[in-house]
Amino acid sequence: MNDVLTDTLHRYWGYDDFRGIQREIIESIFHGCDTLGLMPTGGGKSLTFQIPTMAREGLCIVITPLIALMVDQVDALHSRGIKATKIHTGMSGYEISMALDNCIFGGYKFLYVAPERLSSELFCTKVQKMKVNLIAVDEAHCISQWGHDFRPSYRQIVQIRKLLPGIPVLALTATATEHVTEDIQQQLGFTKRNVIRMSFERKNLHYIVQKTDDKNSELLSILKFIEGPAIIYLRNRERTKLFAEWLTGYHISSTYFHAGLSSEDKSTRQRDWQNGKIRVMVATSAFGMGIDKADVRLVVHPEVPDCLEEYFQEAGRAGRDGKTAYAILLYNKNDHSVLIHRLNNSYPEHNVVQEIYNDLCYHLEIAIGVGIGIRRNFDINLFCKMFKWQREIVIGALNLLQAEGWLIYNKEGTPSSLIHMIMSRENLYTLNLSAEEEQVLRNILRTEEGIFSRYCRIDENHIGEQIGLSGRIVYQNLIQLDRQGVLDYIPRGKMPEICFTRVRVEGKRITLRNDIYKERKLATKERLDAVWNYISTKDVCRSRMLLDYFGEHEKIEDCGTCDVCSPNIYGESKDCTNEIITLIRSRGCVPIQDLYLPGIHRENIGDGLRNLVANGSVIIKNGKIFLA
Repeated sequence: MNDVLTDTLHRYWGYDDFRGIQREIIESIFHGCDTLGLMPTGGGKSLTFQIPTMAREGLCIVITPLIALMVDQVDALHSRGIKATKIHTGMSGYEISMALDNCIFGGYKFLYVAPERLSSELFCTKVQKMKVNLIAVDEAHCISQWGHDFRPSYRQIVQIRKLLPGIPVLALTATATEHVTEDIQQQLGFTKRNVIRMSFERKNLHYIVQKTDDKNSELLSILKFIEGPAIIYLRNRERTKLFAEWLTGYHISSTYFHAGLSSEDKSTRQRDWQNGKIRVMVATSAFGMGIDKADVRLVVHPEVPDCLEEYFQEAGRAGRDGKTAYAILLYNKNDHSVLIHRLNNSYPEHNVVQEIYNDLCYHLEIAIGVGIGIRRNFDINLFCKMFKWQREIVIGALNLLQAEGWLIYNKEGTPSSLIHMIMSRENLYTLNLSAEEEQVLRNILRTEEGIFSRYCRIDENHIGEQIGLSGRIVYQNLIQLDRQGVLDYIPRGKMPEICFTRVRVEGKRITLRNDIYKERKLATKERLDAVWNYISTKDVCRSRMLLDYFGEHEKIEDCGTCDVCSPNIYGESKDCTNEIITLIRSRGCVPIQDLYLPGIHRENIGDGLRNLVANGSVIIKNGKIFLA
């Protein structure tokens, strides 16, 4: 078996051997065992289902909620000459049927599918005709009500298992508590408990929690002290843009990233950052999937995260090259009340959810008695402005409505570009268009039926192939046609989408199961309490706290590098003069405003500097500190 696995790895991926627990997971699958693999971010999860699939006859069904991940992984497999396809909520019935038939007759090795598609009659009928050798469940914590990202649609997976008896399941997640780990196995119908865990310990990553009344100034000091690529995680899309512009004003090259950007913008910004053209990426949690930049030296959270699972994943994107890196969380005296406020907004009262449902249906023009399968682009900022709702409360209501099965809220945005003709057919003939604009427009009019009466999904690359232009050129021409008022063009990923899964009813008929509501709110409260406990505890190693949270209780050694472990961190009596001397020696001189030591209070640094000046170890001249 080992020769087959290693040969497959080398043949398709070019690696000579596996790393971490990859081989152990793959061998477990080869023996037909249901397996739960716990692997931290960057641990190489995808190979654990790709290798056993390629080493045997048959197809692997990969269930994942991330449409962007589907696209990236299918494209990556194609680049290696491997046949793969995908199914998600953004595809037409014809496209879905064709993809499923290809999996039955076309020798495909991988079918990526969104969990919402599992319950469709078409999928259930055709999957039984496929030669399936493995079911892989990515982001498996989504199946657990106690997980930080519960998705009710994941509960359909166990029904698919009944249609494919004897086929093993590989569940994968980067973060799961012991409670969630047990629940995943139960919900997926594991025949026997089987968890293969990779240690989450990161010896090169320095975890620092810093209290500050001025987060912006603290962040500037951090970025000046710690050199190299950095990621700053924020919770709000609009703030990422403002923050990046603010950093640029201080001559720190920055850009921003969130799910609302077009695919073109996302690719350009990520490429510029990965290639070193941009130093700092300011992003929401949407930035993370597919990142393989090993030399990230710093990840900063200026805002308190929702849970330790999310924080650990995002912090873990620093220092994947094994060299020293920092994960810094900034907080102030108001952040505890922010967490309490966040909890209450996430679980609005029953009558509030009913009102928001009514307003949503009115806004999206969904009549009573219809709704199943209808998809609408959803501008949450516009909705909140029109109906006077707080954004956080609306998001909380949408999450509850999704958990109860009334709708699907796709925050990633539309997986396909949308286009709707605004100008009448008669007026089109009066336009003075460029040759490229005319080519693009003629192709769309010829191939898209109903484009004058509704939005149609298009693929810029496919249009480009038909008329001899690149997808980027097609995109640019569609933007110009949009600006001229010819059509309304919504590039993929630009706007979130809501898909209604039930017939619309009066809001007063919307019910929330009280026991489930209370249990989920309690679980969320426990996660937020764990975050604050991590922040407020000053006498337990940060690394030990995180490892203990994720079930690694046998870890007994302190990391020695976090703000708790370091003898020069926190406490006004601590001496940091040696660190100041080391910093000045490494740089020759240091401007006073740039004197910063990770995790050490400014008061301590000031005391240390005064002591060094008093004993003649350093001198200050023209605002700069030199060794005497």
